[in-house]
Amino acid sequence: MADSSWLTEFPKMDRASLVALRKYLDGSYREFSRTYGDMIESFFDPLLYFLVWFEKLLLSTPWLVVLLILVGLTYGASRSIKLSLGVTVAFLLIGYFGMWENTMRTLSMITVATLLSIAVGIPIGIMMARSDRVRGIVTPILDIMQTMPAFVYLIPVVMLLGIGKVPGIIAVLIYSIPPVIRLTNLGIRLVDREVLEAATAFGANRTQRLFNVQLPLAMPTIMAGVNQTIMMALAMVVIASMIGVKGLGQPVLKSITNQYFTMGLLNGLAIVAIAIMFDRVSQSYAKRSQKHLEGMHAD
Repeated sequence: MADSSWLTEFPKMDRASLVALRKYLDGSYREFSRTYGDMIESFFDPLLYFLVWFEKLLLSTPWLVVLLILVGLTYGASRSIKLSLGVTVAFLLIGYFGMWENTMRTLSMITVATLLSIAVGIPIGIMMARSDRVRGIVTPILDIMQTMPAFVYLIPVVMLLGIGKVPGIIAVLIYSIPPVIRLTNLGIRLVDREVLEAATAFGANRTQRLFNVQLPLAMPTIMAGVNQTIMMALAMVVIASMIGVKGLGQPVLKSITNQYFTMGLLNGLAIVAIAIMFDRVSQSYAKRSQKHLEGMHAD
């Protein structure tokens, strides 16, 4: 039988070097945050100003105007009277139970996070679809982003940028952006080669094929990615509240620490209402765009 004593001795021998390595890495990151933290924070100032402005806009706008805009956007995207009525009832109940301001804060955070995810994720997905090398580099990064516990994102972000809106939205962005990147890549790769060959035969260049053929045909898949991104962003609301992000997550966190069952339930249901609204609207829009494309092909 082979001698296995080295298996027990190895951790003892290597423990000192591991501790030294951890101390070195911790010290290096602290030094990096002290040296470059202010510069990196100033880089995100425009994002902070936009977040503050958008949140103040939602809070200062009369609730009836905000409600009419939300219902109008819901009906415009879904063409569903039932869904529009459901959104109306949900937000009236949110206002009745005194959660309107926190809901507007959460809505502003999720809207900005979704717009950033689309602005950053779709171009990355396009590059992945066009290059197998880029896909090979980006895919492991996305795997790490999706499998790493959400709390881990908060540690380096808070050490570098402190607490507040910008660290919160960065953590939300890291957690929620992988689906839109993956599904943009998938949607473009699934476009029929014969369609692309036909577009090339008609004289379309690479850019024209992308914007006039590939992206329109991939739009239902991309919208599914946007839908999943929104759901994951909402899942981060409570966790982001731990670093000072105001919204529906803070009452939920407070209810956990103080055992306020009703507060946690009501604010949790408000998050669910927002999630259902975004989910149904994005799905309805994706279905309508798919039918529109099928109608164009039929013609």
